[in-house]
Amino acid sequence: MTDLPYSFARLDDLMEAAGIDVLLVTSKHNVQYLLGGYRFIFFSAMDAIGHSRYLPVLAYMRGAPERTGYIANKMEAGEHANHPFWPPHFRPMSWGAVDAMTEAVAHLRSHGPAVPRIGVEPSFLPMNAARVLEGAFPDTPLVDATRLLERLRAVKSPAELALMRRASEAITDAMQATIAAADAGWSKTAIIERLRQEETVRGLQFEYCLLTLGASHNRAASDQVWAPGEVLSIDSGGNLQGYIGDICRMGFLGEPDAELVDLLGEVETVQQAAFAQVRAGAAGGDLIAAGEAMLARQPSRACTDFFAHGMGVITHEAPFLMTNHPVAYEGIDADQPLQAGMVLSIETTMLHPRRGFIKLEDTLAVTETGYEMFGTAGRGWNRGGQ
Repeated sequence: MTDLPYSFARLDDLMEAAGIDVLLVTSKHNVQYLLGGYRFIFFSAMDAIGHSRYLPVLAYMRGAPERTGYIANKMEAGEHANHPFWPPHFRPMSWGAVDAMTEAVAHLRSHGPAVPRIGVEPSFLPMNAARVLEGAFPDTPLVDATRLLERLRAVKSPAELALMRRASEAITDAMQATIAAADAGWSKTAIIERLRQEETVRGLQFEYCLLTLGASHNRAASDQVWAPGEVLSIDSGGNLQGYIGDICRMGFLGEPDAELVDLLGEVETVQQAAFAQVRAGAAGGDLIAAGEAMLARQPSRACTDFFAHGMGVITHEAPFLMTNHPVAYEGIDADQPLQAGMVLSIETTMLHPRRGFIKLEDTLAVTETGYEMFGTAGRGWNRGGQ
């Protein structure tokens, strides 16, 4: 089990600090993380089946990984036969949420303490499954383990960093290929489909593309077509073996004029000010303060926004650096030191009233002395119709 991205000792310490004896993990991303990278392909895109839903459950007992159980869908027996999962107790018994939790309860009764303090993920625990769990252990309040799992995932292993680097590089390559191929008359829908193909051929699972053309700030797919002399902004997330790449790059159909060069230069100036504060030991809030201070000095500050967030197996995870900007959570890590191995997304967005949506979004891994940027290509104006 040396290839897991975390240590049992670290997990045990976090559980003890949270007052948790047993951890029941039910989100696909955290089950994937604790299993060491596995996600069942049949339910990768959606959960619903029949009258219920897929609910994987990983049950971990503090200090006793040998008692860990994985409650899986019946079809996962074939996955286990080909590539065995590390939990010693594999129970491929379920089709829905109630039978999955019923099996999890049976496993806890056999291998857990009599009155366990149980940590769960409330946002990923269906009501019917929660009722089964509460009915089985009525004297034990369920503890929210969300933050515990966020802390566990915050610092990436070298293998995780390698996946995120590859994901980011594949996205930037796909974006450059897409912008070069797109030409006058291409619709937003057609450009997005081309990006999906470019990302897929590079081994990514396409997740989304937010695209603008011309002066519009609308990033949804549509029949709007790219015209000569117009800006293109392309923002996409791609998934590589469970890890996210999230990048934004700019394109132009023709030769960008001096004003556009200056506008993207403002965005780049803000980005670089934030980058300069990234290193292990620096407070996470320092990069936010530096980006905001530099933004306040830019000519287009009134129509420009800056923010940063952690990323990894999901697009916003620890470290949490800003409060409700733009996603609703508390910036609980702003005063905490960054750690080597954390990964940040740093982005500056200009909604120019005449020239359109101008943005750079970059992925940085924190190092002991600074940072390493993933997917560095195409950060200037990329020409379309090439």
